[in-house]
Amino acid sequence: MRSLAARLSVMSGEGALSVFARAKELERQGRSIIHLELGEPDFHPASPVLDALEKALRAGKDRYCTVSGILALREELAAYLLRTRRIQVDPGNIVLAPGCKLSLFLTLMAIVNPGDEVLYPDPGFPGYASITAGFGGVPVAYELCERNGFQPDPDEIAAKITPHTKAILTCSPNNPTGTVYTDAVQRRIAELAVKHDLYVLSDEIYARIIYGDDYISMFSYPGMPEHTVIIDGFSKSFAMTGWRLGYAVAPPEIAEQLDLLAINTYTCVAEFTQYAAIEALRDTSGSTPKMVKEFSGRREQFARELNEIPGFRCPAPDGAFYAWVNIAGTGMSAEEVCRIMLEEAGVAAIPGAAFGSSGREFVRFSFASSNATLHEAVERIHKVSTAWQGAPAGR
Repeated sequence: MRSLAARLSVMSGEGALSVFARAKELERQGRSIIHLELGEPDFHPASPVLDALEKALRAGKDRYCTVSGILALREELAAYLLRTRRIQVDPGNIVLAPGCKLSLFLTLMAIVNPGDEVLYPDPGFPGYASITAGFGGVPVAYELCERNGFQPDPDEIAAKITPHTKAILTCSPNNPTGTVYTDAVQRRIAELAVKHDLYVLSDEIYARIIYGDDYISMFSYPGMPEHTVIIDGFSKSFAMTGWRLGYAVAPPEIAEQLDLLAINTYTCVAEFTQYAAIEALRDTSGSTPKMVKEFSGRREQFARELNEIPGFRCPAPDGAFYAWVNIAGTGMSAEEVCRIMLEEAGVAAIPGAAFGSSGREFVRFSFASSNATLHEAVERIHKVSTAWQGAPAGR
């Protein structure tokens, strides 16, 4: 057979999905599995959103539509971002896509030439490095380390900027650490972006799921509307994961190219889901604040109980719905701890190295499950922790 495209050899999958596949295989064998591997809220869209979807379908809103998204939704998104993030964006600079992952993919496609360097957080979403490399770019990691509260170090970022650097990727709240970047850190990154004329791709998919101060978008800082591409969507904040609805807010020159790429790939996003998304943004039932309040309670319980497991250390996250647990005290690798938890306890979680080399001594749990389910998961882990109790620290 003829060879496939070489770019595929430098791309990678996602550890969460491989763990999910094994967990589902065990379930087919009759095993009871608690799924804490996927970042999927255990909520569903509010009734008004479902009603709007049905109404749109019955009204025949199932046709081709504007490539960048129906104007009514883009206008509602602009109003939503002004209301929730205090940023003013032009609806003409918003481009809808089937999921924010595709928004990220096409944005990198639009800006990365072979040899261009893209700085990205480690640990971080695996797609950052994979997609960059797939387009011939050079992914350059900056570390989110525990001793720094998993905050980016602007001095490290500054030191890694070269004449080949094209963009900086940020993600706050961060997946997998749950860290919300401070104003001081973000302001310094913004200054670097303006100084070196770099794009910042600001992954804000978890922006509404925070447990402290109001969210600050990278778009907010001086000079950043011209340098920032916001990547966001409806999966996390509105519990619409399977709807595959994301968007990018981009400077005009990038928004124009995203339109071109949409024409050459997906044509448009399903019309009826866009009308339902308008209702989700309005959130007349207050479903997002209610969901975040529930996550906040789970966060406190889960972090507290995880810290009672021998060898585990888990700070309460500032945002998102992930517990990022240091397991160095078990004396085992994160991969072995996760194997024992899944195969012997029926609890699925992700070894931290799936998010980058800086995560090798960590495990990520999603706490997007009920308090009762999370408590049962901890009880199961306690029972199998005898495998590492008394094991020498370190490896």
